[in-house]
Amino acid sequence: MPTEEPIQQITYRDGYRGNVRFWSGGHHGSVLYFHGIQSHGLWFIQSAQALAQAGFNVLLPDRRGSGLNNQARGDIDHYRRWLDDQIELIDWLEKNTGNRRTNLIGVSWGGKLVMGLSKMIPDQLASLTLVAPGIFPAVDVSPIQKIRIAQAVILRSKRSFPIPLDSPELFTGNPDRQAFIRNDPLKLTHVTGNFLYQSRRLDRYVRTIPPRLTMPVKLFLAGQEKIIDNNKTMNYFRALRTAGPKELAFYPQDCHTLEFEQDNRKFLDDLLEWIDHAAN
Repeated sequence: MPTEEPIQQITYRDGYRGNVRFWSGGHHGSVLYFHGIQSHGLWFIQSAQALAQAGFNVLLPDRRGSGLNNQARGDIDHYRRWLDDQIELIDWLEKNTGNRRTNLIGVSWGGKLVMGLSKMIPDQLASLTLVAPGIFPAVDVSPIQKIRIAQAVILRSKRSFPIPLDSPELFTGNPDRQAFIRNDPLKLTHVTGNFLYQSRRLDRYVRTIPPRLTMPVKLFLAGQEKIIDNNKTMNYFRALRTAGPKELAFYPQDCHTLEFEQDNRKFLDDLLEWIDHAAN
């Protein structure tokens, strides 16, 4: 049976100490699970635990500067640092589990990391799972804020700006989960101008369709989506060339954070079935 380890810290090569949740003892393979821009690992604890119970080693990190990670909160030097962190985590998983390839799950903003890694280290990846990926956002900062952000980047200022996701209703129609988001003390509400600039640079990097992917890919989309552009996301997904299966799951009545819906059983069952199939 998998065991839930205490929250532990992993030291990245640049010295940053990041908090992660890790379930070990799985025999089906390893999963690295990325959260969104405002969220953190605790938001996705239900699906992570379900994957662990299904026999996977699951690593659920809080992105540097978010969640339990207070150092350099809401800041980053370069978008490559986000990707390099995840490569280090994949190497850590291989060292600690013996699994040579990793299944990636990216929710919302985390979907950009999944696609970035598919271009950088395809031989280390077993499958890609994109859950309402934030490659084409439908929300944005105001024009005035864009000018202020540009000024902050030029001046190398650490001035912070609000993430334009100020309503829990954007994420879910479930009142209980809306309350959770509203009262979550660890959610990331403000980031530096350079964070937003580097996020845009990451957008441009991952929007360039990668070469033929050697691993299976599945896209999960919500019909009541308010945070990402489903049409642009679908066009991007259709253009992906894969050697393995490429599948789509669509939930017409659900909102962006599929895990937060009042009846999320279908989504969780589909996710588990997909990962189990892709890993074998």
